[in-house]
Amino acid sequence: MHVIVVGAGPCGFSLSLVLARAGIQVTLLDKADGVGSQPRAAHIFAPGIQILRRAGVLGDVRRAGFVPKNSTFRRADGTPIVTIEDFAPSKSPDAVTVLPIDTLGKILWIHAQKNDNISVKWGCEALDVGQDEDSAWVTVRENGGVEKTIKGDFVCGCDGANSQVRKSLFGRDFDGKTWNDQMVATNVYYPFDEFGYDDLNFFIDRKDWHIIARLTKDGLWRVSYREDGSKPLRQVLDDHPARFEHLLPGHPKPGDYTILNISPYRLHQRSAQKYRIGRICLAADAAHLCNPWGGLGLTGGFADAIGLSECLIGLYLGRADQSILEKYDEVRRSIYWNFTDPVSTTNFMRVSTSDPDTIVEKDPAIATIARMQEDPQIKEDFDKHIYGVLHDFTQYYSRQSSL
Repeated sequence: MHVIVVGAGPCGFSLSLVLARAGIQVTLLDKADGVGSQPRAAHIFAPGIQILRRAGVLGDVRRAGFVPKNSTFRRADGTPIVTIEDFAPSKSPDAVTVLPIDTLGKILWIHAQKNDNISVKWGCEALDVGQDEDSAWVTVRENGGVEKTIKGDFVCGCDGANSQVRKSLFGRDFDGKTWNDQMVATNVYYPFDEFGYDDLNFFIDRKDWHIIARLTKDGLWRVSYREDGSKPLRQVLDDHPARFEHLLPGHPKPGDYTILNISPYRLHQRSAQKYRIGRICLAADAAHLCNPWGGLGLTGGFADAIGLSECLIGLYLGRADQSILEKYDEVRRSIYWNFTDPVSTTNFMRVSTSDPDTIVEKDPAIATIARMQEDPQIKEDFDKHIYGVLHDFTQYYSRQSSL
């Protein structure tokens, strides 16, 4: 079997590695020249840990990253509201690990180069996809030059929010909504430890909601904050120093911190009409988008990759037919609309519309967090919640392989 994966982000890379380790030939295409460096998600929750384990890279990921400790909801001035102690949870084999996406991508790329079943083609822009009864293909432009067609048995679109694979299947249709606000993600060196901040901090405020999270063991932090959605990029960049001075503890001037990256982006809640058309499937941001509160974007993408890998491996082993891909479409879309979308929407509304002075009394989730220290069972149930994004597709395998 030969599978073409479009998009060498963390989900496309991890899917490719899992398939290759099962003996499937994979061609991984990406229009970039190499692993990206934009500040995006960095918290790898249980589904991500599980697929990175299957991909054979978890040891390297654990060594490069770290397991976070506490997570705190705060008022805009930094005073704590409630704290989740041992947020990870650290004793679980699926403990949350923090690792910036660019570093994760480099680890995945190193492992891909060691696997003879994977061919990674950088600078390879997908232009269109097609299929017939026996095969599927991607039309590409290599390094801005001549167009060519790469043919395989299946195509997996993991090529992000602006997925060309999805557009080739459905045009510009992408059901859902875009929030009015935009989020500005930055990577910055600043001594938040001196102000008593935890590894993960959510700031509840209708105007100034933001996140401050430790990214690395050497003092790099992620600060992501709200901006008016109507502001153009130039104005966002010009206003950035004043926003930092207003939001950060100590009210620093530009010379007081070192900023490595800044990247504004819009917040979406969207899903494709289908995640599978014949031999072509969609996963991760190519299939669906959600706002980043709660980490369900990357987490949901990893869960897609797990499910899609199980379906394709079942086909390869002769223990499933192509109807399993229809099950992938049905289940993964259902999980998005019934779990990912409502949970991530509630998370965003919590920080952007709540009154921080009354949230413990009025928000059942925050009230539950406040009771965790008194009742370990509440914490245990909380830790299991993230597994709701997963589904075991091996249950649809036949008992015998036809190989």
